[in-house]
Amino acid sequence: MTLQAPTVVIFDMDGTTVRHLNPFVLWLCENYDDMAYNISKFFGWIFHRKAQGPVIPEVDLDRDIRKHQRLLVHRAVHRLRRGSVDEIVEPCPGIINVLNILKFNAVPMALVSNGLGKGYGHDVLRTFELAHYYDAAIFREDISKAKPNPEPILLALREMGVKLKKDDVIWYVGDRHKDITAALNAAPHLPCTVVPVAVGMNAAVAAIEKGLGAEHIILSYKDMAERLTNLLKGRVPTKAVANDSASSARAQADKPRNLQAHGQ
Repeated sequence: MTLQAPTVVIFDMDGTTVRHLNPFVLWLCENYDDMAYNISKFFGWIFHRKAQGPVIPEVDLDRDIRKHQRLLVHRAVHRLRRGSVDEIVEPCPGIINVLNILKFNAVPMALVSNGLGKGYGHDVLRTFELAHYYDAAIFREDISKAKPNPEPILLALREMGVKLKKDDVIWYVGDRHKDITAALNAAPHLPCTVVPVAVGMNAAVAAIEKGLGAEHIILSYKDMAERLTNLLKGRVPTKAVANDSASSARAQADKPRNLQAHGQ
């Protein structure tokens, strides 16, 4: 079965958009991020919500993006990434070609990450000149619930300013089990189709566990570029999916909307 052509694409960052030159550091940071998230939610459940309701609450987007959370554990973890980002990570092979294909076809894009923006994520976007591809970039300090909760994906869509319709198709591209789960968790909150796309072994295993077909797994970005070229062939580029405010913000700064708020 062939995937439907995307009208919106959201990418994970670490392991999906950029890869670590030292994979062990990526593994360490992601696992400590997961551990810190689960511990923080458990203690919040005990002390703030008196052990009432689910440990990880339902998604809540009725608020502004949080800019000043004290994420001490996450900041400590990211200090493992010493040096400039170009000494630590590099764009995944073939990702720029994929981004260019999507941009040429006016497919709105966003980036979401469980990692910090300040001191890392925003530096990655700036160093590798990636910011102009994305209509929104959501990092750990912007959210209250990290992936596999769907909040980062839903918040990215809100910040993009997209007006989703029933026939829209959102691709969410990630390399981890939590990415596939987050995409599936986002689907009930949206009026359109959400397609998890697995990059790498961890996400591929998750896709298989969730009963997704082989078409949801990409072997490389060369493979993805070929698929997108075929799927988008003959499509008239249009930005009708984005509202006027999002288009205006992109025209003014040509970078993700929440980066403007950070003063980057």
